[in-house]
Amino acid sequence: MLSEIKLSLLQQLVQSATTEEIIWTKGYLAGYLNKNGVDVPIPNILETLAIAIKPLIIYGTETGNSKKIASQLLASFKKNKIQAKAVDVFQYDLTKLEKESLVLFVMSTQGEGEFPQNAIPFYEKLKASNTNLSKVSYSVLGLGDSSYPLFCNAGVLLDEVLAEKGAKRLLPLVKADVDFAETVSIWEADLQKAFQNIGSNVTNEVKPTNTTISSAKKNYLGKISHKVILNDNGSNKETYHIEIESDEEISYEPGDALGVFPKNKEAEIQAIATYFCEENYSILTDKNVRGLSKKSLEAFSKLFDIEINEEKANLLDIIQKYQPKKVKLEEVIALLLPISPRLYSISSSSEAHDGQVHLTVSLNKFKVNDAIKNGLASQFLADYPIDTDLEFYIHKNQNFRLPKEETDIIMIGPGTGIAPFRSFLAHRDVTGADGKNWLFFGEQHFVLDFYYQTEIQEWLTTGVLTKLDTAFSRDQERKIYVQDRIREKAKEFNNWLENGASIYICGQKNPMSQDVENAIVEVISKERNISESEAKQVLEELENQGKYQKDVY
Repeated sequence: MLSEIKLSLLQQLVQSATTEEIIWTKGYLAGYLNKNGVDVPIPNILETLAIAIKPLIIYGTETGNSKKIASQLLASFKKNKIQAKAVDVFQYDLTKLEKESLVLFVMSTQGEGEFPQNAIPFYEKLKASNTNLSKVSYSVLGLGDSSYPLFCNAGVLLDEVLAEKGAKRLLPLVKADVDFAETVSIWEADLQKAFQNIGSNVTNEVKPTNTTISSAKKNYLGKISHKVILNDNGSNKETYHIEIESDEEISYEPGDALGVFPKNKEAEIQAIATYFCEENYSILTDKNVRGLSKKSLEAFSKLFDIEINEEKANLLDIIQKYQPKKVKLEEVIALLLPISPRLYSISSSSEAHDGQVHLTVSLNKFKVNDAIKNGLASQFLADYPIDTDLEFYIHKNQNFRLPKEETDIIMIGPGTGIAPFRSFLAHRDVTGADGKNWLFFGEQHFVLDFYYQTEIQEWLTTGVLTKLDTAFSRDQERKIYVQDRIREKAKEFNNWLENGASIYICGQKNPMSQDVENAIVEVISKERNISESEAKQVLEELENQGKYQKDVY
C-alpha cells in the first residue's frame, strides 16, 4: 500500500494527466517492472474509470439541437472508453430515475421559458412525484437564447426540481446561448474532470470554467424601405416581402434569421388599462398580453379569483369574457412577461443584396370564438410604416448552413419556408457555386401563391436551379403536398442522396416537417430495399454528419 502522501501525489498526477500520458505511464511501469524481473499486472486506469462511470444522457429537444449535443457527447465518451447511453426524455421511464447513479440532462427552452413538448410530461410527473433521488448525481445543460426574458428557463426548472428530490449536482447548471459549441466543449471538459474524481474516489470540487457564455448580439437600427404582398387578389394568404436597410453594414450569412421586437397595438393595451381604471396604458407597451400560457393564466385565475378554462388566450379576451374584479394595473403587470423577440428566416443574401436584408412574412390569422385574430409580430411588421426606424438583430444559425460550393443540395420549403432557400440560391448564383440545387416548393394556388416565381424561373433558365418541383394543394380535387412530390421522384431523390447531396427543410414543424421526414424515410427504404427502421438510421446519420438540417417552427 502507498502512504497517504504518496497516494495523494499519485492521485494529483492522474487527475492532471491526459489520456495519452496515462497510457504512456502504464507502459513505462510495465517495462520497468519487467526489467527488474517482477511480473505484476498493471491495472488499467482507463478501464477502471470506464467501469466506474456509466452516465445516462437524457435530452429534451424541439428542433434537434439537444439531440445533436447528446450524440456528440456519446461519441466523445466512447472515444475515452466511458460507457454511456442517450435517450429522448419522452421515451424515458421516470420510475427508473432513482436507480440511476449519474445522469446528464440536455434541455432546450421554448417560447416563453417553456419545456419542449416532448419533455413536459417528464417534468410534470417528476415535480408531482415522491421520487427519492439521493443516490443520483446529475448535471444540467440548458439551451436557450439570451435575447429572451426567460433564458434557459426549462434548464433552470429542471435543475431545481432534481435538487428538490435529493439529487446531487455533479456540476452547477450550465446555460448555453444560440452559439453553444464553445459552451458545450467547456461543459464536456468539466464533466471529464469530474468523472476522473469519481473514478479515483477523489472528492475535490470541480469548478466550471464558465457556466454561461452568451453570444454577443448586436442590435441594428434600420428602416423598411420596401414592402409588398406576394399573393395575388383572391388568395387566402397575406404574405409580405419586406426589405430593410441600415446605415450600418448588416453582417449575416445564408441560413441566419432576423429578430424583431414587436410592440402591442395601442387600442388593445388602452382597453386593458381602461378596464382597470388606469389612464397610462404606455406601461403595457412592451408587456406580453397575447397568447398567455397555461401557467400565466393560472396566475391570473388566482389574482382575479375566477376559473379560467382556456389553455392559451389573450389578456383582453379574458377580460371581455370573464369581466374579472377590478384590481390595480400594477398587480396585472407583475404577472406579465416582457414581449419576446420574434425570429424570421432571412430571404436575402448579403453577397447579392448589398446593404439590405429581406424577410418573407405571412400574416398569422386565426379564430378565437369566431373572431379573426392576427399574430402580434406578423401584424406588427405588416402595419409597420415605411422609412421609420426599426430595431432588430441578427440571429446566427450555425445549424442551418450551406455546404461546400461543390456539394449538391435539396431544399424543401413550402409556404414561407421558401425564405432561406431564396437566400441560398441568390448566394450560390452570385458566388458561382458548382453544386446542383433542387427546390421543392408548395402553397395553395399556383396563380395566387407562387412566391418569387419570376426569380425562380430565371434561376431555372440560367441553370442555378437544377430542378424545381411544386405542389399547389388546392389546384385540384386531391390535395397535393411537397411530400407527395418527393415520393413521386423517389428514385432520383435517393440518387442525389447517394451521390452526397445535403437535405434542408424549412417551414412549419407540425405537421409539415414530420410528414416530409416520413416521406424521405419511405423513399430511402423503398429505393435501397431496407426496412424503415434502417432508413431512419440512415437519415439520422445524415443529420449527425450535418447533411440533414432543419429550420422548423
